[in-house]
Amino acid sequence: MAHDSATTHTSTRFGSGRFRRPAAVAVAALTAAGLLSACSYGAKSEDKSSAAPAPAASGAKLSADTVKIGYFANLTHGTALVGLKEGLIQKELGATKIKTQIFNAGPTEIEALNAGSIDIGWIGPSPSINGYTKSEGKSLRIISGSASGGVRLVVNPDKIKTLDDLKGKKIATPQLGNTQDVAFLNWIAEQGWKVDAQSGKGDVSVVRTDNKITPDAYKSGSIDGAWVPEPTASKLVAEGAKVLLDESDLWPDKKFVITNIIVSQKFLEEHPKVVEAVLKGSVETNKWINANPDDAKAAANKQLETDSGKALKAEVLDPAWKSIQITNDPLASTLNTEADHAVKAGLLEKPNLSGIYDLTLLNKVLAAAGESKVDDAGLGVK
Repeated sequence: MAHDSATTHTSTRFGSGRFRRPAAVAVAALTAAGLLSACSYGAKSEDKSSAAPAPAASGAKLSADTVKIGYFANLTHGTALVGLKEGLIQKELGATKIKTQIFNAGPTEIEALNAGSIDIGWIGPSPSINGYTKSEGKSLRIISGSASGGVRLVVNPDKIKTLDDLKGKKIATPQLGNTQDVAFLNWIAEQGWKVDAQSGKGDVSVVRTDNKITPDAYKSGSIDGAWVPEPTASKLVAEGAKVLLDESDLWPDKKFVITNIIVSQKFLEEHPKVVEAVLKGSVETNKWINANPDDAKAAANKQLETDSGKALKAEVLDPAWKSIQITNDPLASTLNTEADHAVKAGLLEKPNLSGIYDLTLLNKVLAAAGESKVDDAGLGVK
């Protein structure tokens, strides 16, 4: 959630799904945005590698010497940020070491997973759908949830005072076909307004803008608002924008998946105990985050500073963190709905998502912790 640019893929067919676009722009559009890529806060795909913040704990080594974990330096990946900073994931892995890789874009994280450069990753729903359908269900499984929410429509209050005022205005989304872009296109359609999904032209001008430059675009007046994930939304608010709509309000129980955890099917088959240990660490991290929100927020910001070289200011960090719900539940039904929204927008043919989830190990961990099991909405392995 709700955060993708560079990718070397040039085909527009993704297993049972096809991204509908003119042939002349297929490669360019995929290179610029990826199919349904989500939750990245930078258009470049420059990946950074880092050693895990916590040293390996003593104890018996599991079946792998090292587990390679990928994530984004974003607050919506708070479980990874806090779990690594506080050593909660490493604690469960014992002598098995963690090697981390930080990504700016969903497609490159999927490519890294496919290439074996990472084994497990925190990532948004749309690149998960992309990776699964493109590989015809052979590349990855979603094994846990991580975060819900953290996406807002923020606008210039001098130009837009009500939702009806959006008509005729220029509203930014991160990228063509990314999670927030699809959500905004779906919302526009529900108002009875018309917008061409490819060009963004219509009753509302949808301006695809890299999250890194969206605040500057807002300050210059080239956009009137944005439907964006955190912390971009809060950065705009710090520049004088107002929150007009929280996307959580559009979903049942105000919950929708913005970040989940994926694993290489090969790694899951070969090292199930390692995967289970990571999930134990994730569950323990989420428990600690929800019990200690202020300490967790500070830990996440410290890890962000380590990963990106810059911590978030309190005026951005505080509201951004508050808007994100940390959860073990993958909210599987909302992933299916997000895929349906992309189909309705004309960006994707109906994908076959059967088998995209394997929540077996997560539910085992949750049961051992005395917590409720979670559901795969009928999209689990058979």
